[in-house]
Amino acid sequence: WSQVVSEAEKIVGYPTSFMSLRCLLSDELSNIAMQVRKLVGTKHPLLDTARGFVYDSRNNLQMRGLVVLLISKAAGPSTADLSFQHDMVSGIYSSQRSLAEITELIHTAFLVHRGIVNIGELKSCDGPLKDMQFGNKMAVLSGDFLLANACTSLAQLQNTKVVELISSAIGDLVQGIYYENSKSSEENCLTDDIGISRWKEQVFLSHSALLAKSCQAAMELAKHSTEIQDMAFQYGKHMSMSHKLHSDLQPFVKESSSDTVAFSLNSAPAILHQEFRGREAWLKQIREKPCASRDNCARLTLPPHRCACVFQQLQEAIKAGKGVTSAIDLCRCHGNRALAALERFPPSEARDALANIVYAVTRFP
Repeated sequence: WSQVVSEAEKIVGYPTSFMSLRCLLSDELSNIAMQVRKLVGTKHPLLDTARGFVYDSRNNLQMRGLVVLLISKAAGPSTADLSFQHDMVSGIYSSQRSLAEITELIHTAFLVHRGIVNIGELKSCDGPLKDMQFGNKMAVLSGDFLLANACTSLAQLQNTKVVELISSAIGDLVQGIYYENSKSSEENCLTDDIGISRWKEQVFLSHSALLAKSCQAAMELAKHSTEIQDMAFQYGKHMSMSHKLHSDLQPFVKESSSDTVAFSLNSAPAILHQEFRGREAWLKQIREKPCASRDNCARLTLPPHRCACVFQQLQEAIKAGKGVTSAIDLCRCHGNRALAALERFPPSEARDALANIVYAVTRFP
């Protein structure tokens, strides 16, 4: 994955890890960074988020902006409007580079907002309450600051359709995160009662909509046809769905690991496993897993993710079922649909790089 991203960054002209550098080095955000330093020594998730912005080769937080730049270069200039070709650098319009930065700022803002913790669920070992409350305030303010900068830059593009697309993507993100968190506060809620179709709808909102609509907006900025805009949307949608499925599958497909890798009971393999077993059988399997260390962990008083031994047994049960292989097949299905969308673009280094990104997230040991 890191090699694929590194090669792709050479094609678009510069490392996308510096994409939002202008905003990140602004005086306002520097002041925020100084305040965030006060959280050092606490367990507030905002610290981990901040560290990820500096260096995170495993997850590559800048992937969305890179894809927007690559698909812009792959599509090239539109034959319908040649008046702006002088504004291109490395085959990409300056407005498209701005859009890539906007996409990253929006994604970063929501990552920061996700760092808000539920004060009611904190334990004494998590750190002083005042520090966690301060961290929440910083997560809200810094996320809002990034989002405001993104919206200002979006308005400067002076394209009504692009503003409409990205605004709707922000709305999709909010709705998707709401769905993710809507049951988190419900007592004794172990898993959501959803099938894989509903899971895909929610993942599109929270993970795919921003990239899909940003790819479409990049085509609109270059005055490409509706057909090309739709192909760009389809690539962004299906590639990001594959990326999410690949991420969900990692705890189940890693060849060797001494420790149990964390996974969500609402991840794709678990949802598919639940579909094959049936909702009641799956809940019964969760409740009846024995715990060697604590008698009450396997019962509803403590959900399984709070007990490592029960968690590991559930992981092994999912591995032994059909959920993992079905999730791999679904990941490759979305990957193939992304590759099919690329066929409408002319052959180029950028198109090859976009294909390599798909291959990277659909390859399993």
